Amino acid sequence: MTDAPVHGTATLSRDLDAPPERVWAAFADFALRDRWFRIPGKDGTHELDFRVGGGETATGVFAASGAPELVEWRSRIFDLEEPRRIVFGYELSVEGLRRNVSLVTVALAPEGSGTRLDYTEQYVLTALTGEPGQDEAHLRGSLQFLLNRLEGALRERQEAPARLRRDLPGSANSGFASDRD
Repeated sequence: MTDAPVHGTATLSRDLDAPPERVWAAFADFALRDRWFRIPGKDGTHELDFRVGGGETATGVFAASGAPELVEWRSRIFDLEEPRRIVFGYELSVEGLRRNVSLVTVALAPEGSGTRLDYTEQYVLTALTGEPGQDEAHLRGSLQFLLNRLEGALRERQEAPARLRRDLPGSANSGFASDRD
């Protein structure tokens, strides 16, 4: 690992086969969000408080390299303009070590009967783990994977199983999920 941070920007665009209101709901409604966004692995938790000043946390024990590691994702929402724009910041930590910090803008625009999604992430990699460029490639690959999961969730119509949900007090669009395999 190195102490020298790496700055960059990742931009991805997708034309989604769903109206902007449904794409917005996939970010804002916990039952929909939980279908496509979570930390893989065991002993996962997921909470969402979708409002300006709110945020999201997701944790899980993941063994990508063979050894189990605690992965923690925490965000704070800075700006919401329904159903057009979401701006949030997040940090990702592995075993308590902050790996990256990012500012993300998700822009949604009507495109025919669907939505054009433009995802821009300005990142700082704070703890590099491999060869030069490897962590950036991993981040970009993870974003592709995440948007693939979003597309899959938009095609689904069923609600998340009750064992994965619990409403948090004071927020109809909040939830908590745990004990995933």
